[in-house]
Amino acid sequence: MNAPLNAQRLLPLLACAAILAGCASSKNSTPSTVFDFGPALPASQAAATAPALPAIVVMDATGAAILDNERMYYRLNYADALQARTYANSRWSGNPLALVTQRIKARLSQSGMKVLSATDASTGVPILRMEVDELMHSFSGVAQSEGRLVLRASVFNEHRLVDQRTFSHTTPAGSADAAGGARALAGSLDAAAADIQAWLATLAPQTVRK
Repeated sequence: MNAPLNAQRLLPLLACAAILAGCASSKNSTPSTVFDFGPALPASQAAATAPALPAIVVMDATGAAILDNERMYYRLNYADALQARTYANSRWSGNPLALVTQRIKARLSQSGMKVLSATDASTGVPILRMEVDELMHSFSGVAQSEGRLVLRASVFNEHRLVDQRTFSHTTPAGSADAAGGARALAGSLDAAAADIQAWLATLAPQTVRK
C-alpha cells in the first residue's frame, strides 16, 4: 500500500530535478564560435600592382536568401547534394554578403584604387555590382572538402553595362569542420578578388573617359 504512495510523492521531485538539469545544461552549452575572412593584409605585404582603375563604386553584394543571415552552411555532396546543412555551434561574425563586400573593397583598395560607396558616387565613375551565387563549404567525401565561391560581377558606367563575368573558385579545406571551411572560403574569396582586379584592368580603356 505504501509503494504507490511513495511513487506518487517522488514524481514531482523527479520532474523538478529534470527541469533543473535542463537549465544547467543550457547554461553550460557550448558557445558559438564566430568566424570571418580574417584581417586584411598589411600595406607592406599587399601586392604592389598598378590600380586597375583610378576609382570605382563598389555596391553591396547581393545573393540568395540562404546568405542573408549569419549561419555557416555546408553541403555533403557525396550524400545529398540538395540539402544545405548548418554548423550548430559556428556562425559568421556578420552577414556573409557584407563580409564579401568588405573583403573585395579592401583588396581593390590595396591595389591603389579609390574605392567608393554608393553614397559617394559621382558622374563618370564606374560601378561594380556583385551577386554571390554560392558561398559554401562543400564535401566531396567524408574527409575531402573545399570552400566554393561563385560570384557574378558586372561593371556599369552611367547606366551602361560595360561587361559582366562570373568568377568561380574552390580552395581545399585543411579540416572537415567550420574552421576549415572558413579558411578555405577566405582563400577562394581572395582569389576571386585578384581576378576581379585583373579583369577591371582590361576594362579601363572602356570605362575611363579622357
